[in-house]
Amino acid sequence: MKKVGCFLFFLLIFGAKNNISVHAETYIGAQIIIEPGQSPEQIETWFRLLNENGMNVCRIQMIENFMKTSEREWDFSLFDCAFNAAEKYGIKVFATLFPSSKNNSVGGFKFPESEEQLTQIADYIGHLVSHFKTFPALYAWVLINEPGTGGVVPQNEFAKKKFDAWKAKQEKPLYNSKDYTLLINFDNKKFLVDYNTWYLDWLAREIKKYDTGREIHVNNHAIFSNIAEYDFPAWRNFLTSLGGSAHPSWHFGYFNRSQYAMALAANCEIIRSGAGNLPFWITELQGGNNTYSGVNAFCPTAEEITQWLWTSIGSGAQGIIFWCFNPRSIGEEAGEWALLDFQNIPSDRLLAARNVIRTIDSHKQLFNQTKAPESPIHILYTRESLWAEKQVQYGNTSDNNYEGRLPGGVMKSATAFFELLSENGIISDLGEINEFDWNKSDYTGECVILSNQISIPSRNWNNLEHFVQNGGKLIVEGLTGFYDENMLNLNAVGTQLNKLFGGALSEVICIPGDFNILYGNTQMPVHLWKSYIHYTTGKPLIREGANTLAIRNQYGKGSVIWLPALAALGAERSKNKTPLSDFLRTELQEQIQKFSFIFTTHQEGVIMRTLKTGDGYVSVVINKDKKSKNIELTGHSFRPTVLFSDLNAKVSRKNINIAPEETIVIYWK
Repeated sequence: MKKVGCFLFFLLIFGAKNNISVHAETYIGAQIIIEPGQSPEQIETWFRLLNENGMNVCRIQMIENFMKTSEREWDFSLFDCAFNAAEKYGIKVFATLFPSSKNNSVGGFKFPESEEQLTQIADYIGHLVSHFKTFPALYAWVLINEPGTGGVVPQNEFAKKKFDAWKAKQEKPLYNSKDYTLLINFDNKKFLVDYNTWYLDWLAREIKKYDTGREIHVNNHAIFSNIAEYDFPAWRNFLTSLGGSAHPSWHFGYFNRSQYAMALAANCEIIRSGAGNLPFWITELQGGNNTYSGVNAFCPTAEEITQWLWTSIGSGAQGIIFWCFNPRSIGEEAGEWALLDFQNIPSDRLLAARNVIRTIDSHKQLFNQTKAPESPIHILYTRESLWAEKQVQYGNTSDNNYEGRLPGGVMKSATAFFELLSENGIISDLGEINEFDWNKSDYTGECVILSNQISIPSRNWNNLEHFVQNGGKLIVEGLTGFYDENMLNLNAVGTQLNKLFGGALSEVICIPGDFNILYGNTQMPVHLWKSYIHYTTGKPLIREGANTLAIRNQYGKGSVIWLPALAALGAERSKNKTPLSDFLRTELQEQIQKFSFIFTTHQEGVIMRTLKTGDGYVSVVINKDKKSKNIELTGHSFRPTVLFSDLNAKVSRKNINIAPEETIVIYWK
């Protein structure tokens, strides 16, 4: 993937689309590891150090095996000590349910294995919640640690009965892929989505039997691969906030290290979209070294901690909780991940976090007013595309010449657009197709981008048609719409999408690796697929001899741009993003006008997040390039004030000069 240069989370002004609720306070803290063998003095030391470093929130795993002494006896004293220390030092507690499991894994189990275990979980919740609901420090219950199995339905009798009951309730769909015999069945994937929702809802209802007034939270994980299991709108019915884990060593395998801040911004955007009007959190953020656990071993630098905190805040997160504050002593992750060293001395990473917190505290009134407005540009993904992508994998799944068709190709395409638009100073939303508001009567000035979403379910066809017909612009890239929800090839049978797009594919040619197509006088890099269009109402945009490679179709009050090539991945892989950038700047002129200013030229590695305040805007600027950046801005009339800088950045109304690895925060008034 393309190396990311500097990250700019910059000012954006929209008219009336500021519908994200303002949160009253920004929370930053860390996971406190509580284990048998710790003394009250040790536990108090950690909470004292949280307080001394400006942190105001923590998370604790409420491990049943550490508090249930026998079949009928409970001893909460270890955790009582922690909650009392939290109260003493003004720390709010996110308490994570952690019922007993066979192997007591750090991650915990994701579903009960039997009715007997479900009864045991209910008993655990009853004792736990009844006891701790009286503690003033308790702020929220976390239903489960990181739901999501990687797409696998558990193989046990309990899950089988649930699956059978689910199938018995399913009504015959109105659309049946034109009566073709279905050879692939995604029922297990659909069931897993509902199964996750059922279990989380059940846990929430069990908690509310004993504690009705508390915040209810959950943190997803591995968002770029597990997203197809999550139905965030359904979760809003029982949550008061939505969170996520963001550990680069575990969760950012699609990106290189210089892209981790960008990946975190995309992660935040996905959670923000899923949360709707609820607050969102980064419930776990990597705080220290992962020595033997995790996929990619590394230790964040102090500069990265600063960048990740400001990235989350600049994306609108209400709070960030590091994993973790003190190191675990035994078992998985022992001696890893912590912000403190083994002598309880703050690491440079904790000191970096403290500097961020001090800035927020110094401007508390300003940050308490912040909110993240919506963008007129919406990058949407479909969970069916991830299912289809995984279904068709055979043989070699690691050859880089075929990256676009391997696991991750769908989400990499979407995030490549997110990154490229950001490098132009253009903020975009990133969310699931069913989270978008399809019910408006006018979409003038809005754009939806479907980047290599290979499966477009039939239930979304009318929505897309309605969007374009009522003034929206639709950009369709890659092999978007190659399948319906049952992997019927839509090019072979024809659908209403052909009318909307202005044609149909005639053929897709595989060319391993990367190559160029001619856009105007510019060679535009693309990856893997060269697709030819049989156009009807569409007008050719890109041609190659007698073949048409891209078209524009006017439809109602709006239009569709159809480029059935992996242009975003081609730009990313080739390290030549300018042609696609120029293409987008041309096609998005109407949307760009909604921004007060953007970058005058494409800036490699520059991304944009927005915080709107009462009388201005806040931007977070992070330079990940190896050289200093001079970023020129288009015209505006706001006055900048630097709130945070860890080096010597210079900011004027028209320019930002920033050194490598430097982070600055600017208030525009």
